[in-house]
Amino acid sequence: MGAEKDIIIAVELASTAIRAIAGKREPDGSMQVLAFAQEESPNTIRKGIIDNIDKTTQALTRVVAKLSDKLGVRVNSVYVGLGGQSLRSVHNRVLLQFDGLELLSHKTIDKMRDTNSGVVYPNAEIKEVVPQEFTIGSRSIVDPVGMQAEMLEANFINIIARPTLEENIRKCVNAAGLEVQEVFISPLCEANALLTPNEKRSGCALVDMGADTTTVSVYLNNILRHLCVIPLGGSNVTSDITSLKVEAEEAEELKKKYGTAFRSDSEDKTGQKISLSFDRTEDEEKLQEIVEARYEEIIANVWHHISAYKDKMLSGIILTGGAARIPDLPQAFARQTAGELNIRIAKGLPENVTISFGVQVGEPDRLYTLYSLLLAGKENCVGELSKTPAQGTLDFEDEQKDEVEAVAEQETQETQESPEKPKGPSAFSRLWKTLGDMLSDES
Repeated sequence: MGAEKDIIIAVELASTAIRAIAGKREPDGSMQVLAFAQEESPNTIRKGIIDNIDKTTQALTRVVAKLSDKLGVRVNSVYVGLGGQSLRSVHNRVLLQFDGLELLSHKTIDKMRDTNSGVVYPNAEIKEVVPQEFTIGSRSIVDPVGMQAEMLEANFINIIARPTLEENIRKCVNAAGLEVQEVFISPLCEANALLTPNEKRSGCALVDMGADTTTVSVYLNNILRHLCVIPLGGSNVTSDITSLKVEAEEAEELKKKYGTAFRSDSEDKTGQKISLSFDRTEDEEKLQEIVEARYEEIIANVWHHISAYKDKMLSGIILTGGAARIPDLPQAFARQTAGELNIRIAKGLPENVTISFGVQVGEPDRLYTLYSLLLAGKENCVGELSKTPAQGTLDFEDEQKDEVEAVAEQETQETQESPEKPKGPSAFSRLWKTLGDMLSDES
């Protein structure tokens, strides 16, 4: 491909695989995907947290090398997403009492933001601050600058996480020989990529059901109101199926082939058998009961976090993630919510993402987190590939050159001493031909 300017590289450190994507922003603001690569990484990341730094670094190094080969450029830096267990939102309120009426200025607001940013949380640090409304008396106001008040209340949502969550990401990226352009909060980027302005304004919940975790984000009036990560996902369903005395790999296939999140009470019980390893069989109904029970638990946990907003979520629930691909999931959510909310599953590419001809990305709607990180990136992440040969190659070529010159000098002397020597391929010619053959074989 050759070097191109402003190529953005995003990396997703997921529980099942490490993925990297490259894109170039078009003049209209859309993103064109140039290359994609992934590396399976079992037992390296658990619940969205890096569990093995060495293995994660190795997998990251390999996946970036694949991407670099496809692009024909050197990857220098990457944008990375932060998610996983311990990431959550915490509400905080800051009050300012004035001596009489005070004309509110930007300086006043900045002071309240600084006060909020100074809050200390046990075993956690603030990763992002999302301002909410301000309150003067009984009025809620988005921008109070220029108004007068005797007391001002500011509401914030602080997104917090364990410090090691980001520290380990940076360790792995740096150990892979890369720089971190920025660590984004993955759920915030995903909401920006998948939710329409109308959905954010009218109220909705984005539910990302992954392998190890389920992330819930609630929006109202274009503002994030709640964020949490539930430590349950599709891998829990797979683990439950292993109770049928099958290996995890077989359990995953059974889930995909026969699983459902919702079984109708009126459904006819056919007693159909399914084949298991070692010439065994099991009732399909029993397998589906196992799958449905775990999805009921996950959905109940999601509902616990969003039910307080149910009367305000006019746009309902938007589902995404690998575990959301199970059949009949909307019906399962409808049962939990008593049919009060509209439910849809995100499908297809985000509106402002296109894929270059010939680029293979598998199933596009499984990469929403990666697309959203790519869209959030701004700075160029690549450079020219080095064209300077390795030092070892230079030394070898220098030795060859010295040997050729020595043979040439010897031939000259022999010719001068024996001018009548029969003609034939000279030693110099033979050596030169041999070296030429060697170089041809290497190239």
